[in-house]
Amino acid sequence: MSLIEDFNNWSASHLLGGQTMRKPRDFDSELKAIGERAKLLQEKKLRQLGELAVATGADTLPIETLAGALLAAPEAEPTVKEAWRKRGVAFFQRSRRSAAGASTQIADRAQASGRGRPPIGGAARA
Repeated sequence: MSLIEDFNNWSASHLLGGQTMRKPRDFDSELKAIGERAKLLQEKKLRQLGELAVATGADTLPIETLAGALLAAPEAEPTVKEAWRKRGVAFFQRSRRSAAGASTQIADRAQASGRGRPPIGGAARA
């Protein structure tokens, strides 16, 4: 090691009280990554909301009716909100059971046909 390298190492170590220097953070790239993550989460949330509307049949309602129902929901009485919550819990429990059953049926069909993929059309909607 040359004298200059020794001096630089000594001065950095001496100034920091024997600690090594940390690598500076790149705040710009961290903010960009956080922004991209937020955008992905927002897109996922929107996609799930659309899937929920289709699964519940809300997509068959006129848009004005659906908007009116959503606008009235926050103003509903607490007992009404609790009843809605219970219906929602029951809906998701049914959905999980039917999804598990559908995936089992698809796997059984694929195995019976000797292929690794389900037949065209997939499982019937529950």
